[in-house]
Amino acid sequence: MTKTIEELIPDYLRGLPVYVPGKPIEEVERELKIHAVKLASNENPLGPSPKAIEAARKVLGDSNRYPDGGTYYLRQKLAERRGVTPDEIFISLGSSELIDLASRVLLRQGLEGITSEGSYAPFSIAIRASGAKLVLVPQRDFAFDLQAIAKAITPLTRVIYLANPNNPTGMAFTGSEFKEFVESVPGGVLVVLDEAYIHYATSVGLKDSVEVYRRRKNLLILRTFSKVYGLAGLRIGYAIGDRGIVAAMNKLRTPFNVAGVSQAGALAALDDQEHVARCIKENASERERLTRGLTEVGLKPIRSHANFIFIDIGPEAQELCDELLRAGVIVRPLGWMGFPEAMRISVGVASENDKLLEVMGRLMAKRASKGELASR
Repeated sequence: MTKTIEELIPDYLRGLPVYVPGKPIEEVERELKIHAVKLASNENPLGPSPKAIEAARKVLGDSNRYPDGGTYYLRQKLAERRGVTPDEIFISLGSSELIDLASRVLLRQGLEGITSEGSYAPFSIAIRASGAKLVLVPQRDFAFDLQAIAKAITPLTRVIYLANPNNPTGMAFTGSEFKEFVESVPGGVLVVLDEAYIHYATSVGLKDSVEVYRRRKNLLILRTFSKVYGLAGLRIGYAIGDRGIVAAMNKLRTPFNVAGVSQAGALAALDDQEHVARCIKENASERERLTRGLTEVGLKPIRSHANFIFIDIGPEAQELCDELLRAGVIVRPLGWMGFPEAMRISVGVASENDKLLEVMGRLMAKRASKGELASR
């Protein structure tokens, strides 16, 4: 009997979950007819560097031409900044393309990829999409358990995905902990280290992971311009990795994968260290204030090293997220990321955080009066 096209799709693809993005602010305002603030997608509320905006604007008129497919100037600048060679740099569509390509290069049916429970969902999706077996290691206190991950390695393991700091919990491991972990990993296993939020982790004494990479080349370091550089809409990131891995990834990427406007914006953003420093300082200040305010209304946020805050709420987490949404505050329920009783709140500017705290305080007081909030 002839099968349909859908029936020919491999089971490991048909069973994949769909990545769930944060609800767009335009959609919420359109549906509820209210002014809303979005604290759901870990975006930089201060926006891009003015220098990046101007650089992108200047090249917009050349959009009838294909961009530099080799991303020459950006690779040159990043290589100089990070102390590697240009052929150890891969320029990508944010971190997402890098996560996907690492699995496509090294995994297939019969092999294994490892990541942690309660981490960035695309890690698991990339492993499963390759046809390989997904191995999930439980977290310890909402953080990566590096020792347990090392013990989970088998002769079939080819890729391990880590995030530092972790999304969605905001926890981070130190440079010495990571160095010890990498030294325990066999040379034939690639460690993919996603450092999307690394700029915000100023209090844990993290050392440059490139130093670890120089000693152990089975490391692929991922960075993005979406967070501290404020260029999420331009979809651009990069990886540092061994020339062989980078060359293989280049064979699989789509031609002209990064737009010229994105390349220009990223180049200029790298030169505006004053803007980066301002974003880091503002985030640290507002993160502390937001954490303190959430604690004062009866919640127990976990200490974060990123630009968001994770809160273990209880069985009413989704309901509370829905109530915040109806009040015009968009936060992230985390059931789809393995935490059905938690939410994640991005750190916004002062006025956005004020609105969140005002609405959350009102909702928590109402729940307390009714005795609805579970003890946490």
